[in-house]
Amino acid sequence: MEEGENEAAVLAAAAAGSVVESLMAAVEEIAAISDYRNAYKKQFCNLSRRIKLLAPMFEELKESKDPIPPRAVRALEKLNGALDSAKDLLRLGSEGSKIFLVLERDRIMERFQEITSQLEVALNEISFNEIDISDEVKEQVELVHAQFKRAKERIDTTDPELYADLSSVCHMNADARIDSPILKRLAEKLQMMTISDLKQESLALHEMVDASGDPGEVIEKMSMLLKRIKDFVQTQKPEMGTPMSAMVIPSHGTSKTPVVPDDYRCPISLELMGDPVIVSTGQTYEREFIKKWLEAGHNTCPKTQQRLSSTSLTPNYVLRSLIAQWCEANGMDPPKLPARTGKPLSVCSAGEHAKVVDLLHKLSSQNLEDQRSAAGELRLLAKRNTDNRICIAEAGAIPLLVNLLSMQDVRTQEHAVTALLNLSIYEENKGKIIVSGAVPGIVHVLKRGSMEARENAAATLFSLSVVDRNKVIIGESGAIPPLVLLLSEGSQRGKKDAATALFNLCIYQGNKGKAVRAGVIHTLMGLLTDPEGAMMDEALAIMAILSSHPDGKAAIRAVEALPMLVKVIRSGSPRNKENAAAVLVHLCNGEQQQQHLAELQEQGMMVPLQEMVESGTNRGKRKAAQLLEQMTRFLELQKKAEAQAQAQAQAQAWTQAPVDQSMDTASSAFTVL
Repeated sequence: MEEGENEAAVLAAAAAGSVVESLMAAVEEIAAISDYRNAYKKQFCNLSRRIKLLAPMFEELKESKDPIPPRAVRALEKLNGALDSAKDLLRLGSEGSKIFLVLERDRIMERFQEITSQLEVALNEISFNEIDISDEVKEQVELVHAQFKRAKERIDTTDPELYADLSSVCHMNADARIDSPILKRLAEKLQMMTISDLKQESLALHEMVDASGDPGEVIEKMSMLLKRIKDFVQTQKPEMGTPMSAMVIPSHGTSKTPVVPDDYRCPISLELMGDPVIVSTGQTYEREFIKKWLEAGHNTCPKTQQRLSSTSLTPNYVLRSLIAQWCEANGMDPPKLPARTGKPLSVCSAGEHAKVVDLLHKLSSQNLEDQRSAAGELRLLAKRNTDNRICIAEAGAIPLLVNLLSMQDVRTQEHAVTALLNLSIYEENKGKIIVSGAVPGIVHVLKRGSMEARENAAATLFSLSVVDRNKVIIGESGAIPPLVLLLSEGSQRGKKDAATALFNLCIYQGNKGKAVRAGVIHTLMGLLTDPEGAMMDEALAIMAILSSHPDGKAAIRAVEALPMLVKVIRSGSPRNKENAAAVLVHLCNGEQQQQHLAELQEQGMMVPLQEMVESGTNRGKRKAAQLLEQMTRFLELQKKAEAQAQAQAQAQAWTQAPVDQSMDTASSAFTVL
């Protein structure tokens, strides 16, 4: 009995320690986020400052010898979830599009209110008398709690003039003229007065396109507005470079700057190209910017969002010559061709390399504290930039990090798997990680690690599975069942990481059956019927890709998904309607085809599908048209069968009539006799 109680106490202490470590890491990451240069700077800075004031409480809890009561642990877990949400919002405020943040002011302010409320509620549930913290820290945390409580009850307002200017400009036609005073106000209030600011905004918009997979009308309008602002700013500051709008904006009312043709500008940087290169989709970019895009882990064309069949870059000599001729004709010096070597664009310095080597010595030691701290530092270094990822991998860190994946120390394991995740962002490191035999270790973490470690393990598998041959290796490693489990029981972030990994892995046909056997369809139905609908998009995308597999189709039939799919087609988003229609197309082929088509007919799906053919996504239109064709054919067959049955019944009736008549005659004769 005592042994069982002792074991339970040890497990509870370990769980509490893990939560505190996770809280400390979250505050550390939030503290590293900065440069909130947008319309919500005050709100972002206040949120970040208040959260950082909680750090002393977590540090004292970590050092305390007293156990944390279960109720306090539950409150700290809730606080940890709120910090994760705050971290995502703060990162959006630091790295996201400034234009998008203003246009989506209602949603952003709503998120501020939600996160503030979550933090206030979590702090309110912590009984400070039950946990071992000093009076000074207690007073500080109570002050932070009071600030969150006041902030929850107060709704901050943003600059109405900025919102009005942006909204009106975004709704203008592409060729409409925008008044200079408006452009000046936008550039100043959005803090886009330098070439660096404008480049950052351009990259943020391209990141949005890559994340959604569809540029969309709103993002296209934001991109057009950014071009207008850049043209205006460059007109006011000629030293920044040549303006790039489709119109010529007068400078001080006298001279005009030559207009750079759109075909001569890089779609990423919006600048005149000096070293244009062609990617596999046929689009042309400035070499420097497309290389940075690829090294950040993207595998799509920024402009078309098509998947790149290769990462090779072909010099566009013809366009370079045309640009040089245009510059000469307009009295401009052509852009200088950047010097290149066979090495990456930049590499870490000798001092930075020495630091990495020192960290690798600590990783190789037998001292747990050294290993943990070194893995944590490498994790942060690999997160910062491409140069660090190259330097760390070339120094030989990957095999050492892989060895730490089997460690029993929770924090060391988290650092190791997250460092590998950050290293995998650089394309060439993906192969090195696979060759080092990392996949079994990552799967081990996915099965038995802390929640944070499991989430990052799932994200690592997704990153590695971008390379097609890795999908086979990961699928055969036993990764799919624990991914399905994480999709079912993980946090919101964990579910999304698991969903993206499963979707990518199931592109390979051989992994679809594994996912179905792991029970993923049942889990997907749970997500689809969740009232909050937070995972609706991901669940439908995975179900659509699995419905093409015989086992997947059978499993979808078994969970009776058709009513839910019908509901999505009636009221879902265009992308979700598309995926729901794709599932129905597969269900209405093969076994039980007649039954499913009859159900769709009973549900009155002809009209919603016709609407989808007219206004859905391109793929959605095709799927809806296929379903309509199947339903029309089914109705025709049904009518034909009914007509045949009716004719047969009439024929039987005619056959029966003479018999009945002769029997009546015989009966009459018998009566006479």
